[in-house]
Amino acid sequence: VQLQASGGGLVQPGGSLRLSCAASGRAFSGYAVAWFRQAPGKEREFAASINWNGDVTWYGDSVKGRFTISRDNAKNMAYLQMDSLKPEDTAIYYCALSRLTVATPESSDVGSWGQGTQVTVSS
Repeated sequence: VQLQASGGGLVQPGGSLRLSCAASGRAFSGYAVAWFRQAPGKEREFAASINWNGDVTWYGDSVKGRFTISRDNAKNMAYLQMDSLKPEDTAIYYCALSRLTVATPESSDVGSWGQGTQVTVSS
């Protein structure tokens, strides 16, 4: 499967961005999707995941209440709506397709990684 993330950019603190992840190849709709992020000099961090049919989500503590993950299986798309952005949200964001149907926060469950999209939160 090929994953293409987009939607990153420069935004002021308190602003919003919507990341998109387009999937092609093997069956997208049968697997969970996750977003991870990695800031310069830091380890990769789990942000959010959603199960195969979109009715179960899981968020990392640092983004809970501000980010919303969603998916549209008919379009082979996943999204990450990011609101109330903070400078510490600055990172490269990666979408990932799980090997599982259930949402998990573990990078070891990822079967396919997309390329990243840069998000910079700065005034």
